[in-house]
Amino acid sequence: MEILGTTLRVYPDDLETSVAFYERLTGAPALRFERGGVSVAAVSCFLLMSGPASEIDVLRKVTATIAVKDVDDALAALTDVGAKVLVGPVPTPAGRNLIAIHPDGSVFEYVDRKPVQGA
Repeated sequence: MEILGTTLRVYPDDLETSVAFYERLTGAPALRFERGGVSVAAVSCFLLMSGPASEIDVLRKVTATIAVKDVDDALAALTDVGAKVLVGPVPTPAGRNLIAIHPDGSVFEYVDRKPVQGA
C-alpha cells in the first residue's frame, strides 16, 4: 500500500471562523461538502468537521485520515496484517474510503482520489 499523506482532523465549534483561519494559514481554499449531516471543509492537510454531536462523537473515534494511492490495495494490506475493516470501501465526494481498526485498537480512515465508476 502506498501512503501519500495524512489529514489532521479538527472539530471546531465555529466552522466558518476556523475555515477562514486555516485558509489564511495554508494559503489553500477549502473544498466543502456535506456528508451524513456533517459539514466538512478540507483545507490543505486539515479536515474540519462540524455537525450534530451524535455524528461528531462517532467521527472523533477515527484517529486520522490516511491518503493512499488505492483503497483496494489498502484493503488487501490491512487484511493481510490483521486489521479489521469496519466500513467500506465506499464512494465519497472525492473518491473512495474505508475505515479500519488496527490490532492495537486505533481506528483510521483510508481514502483515495480514484473516481467512482458510474458516478
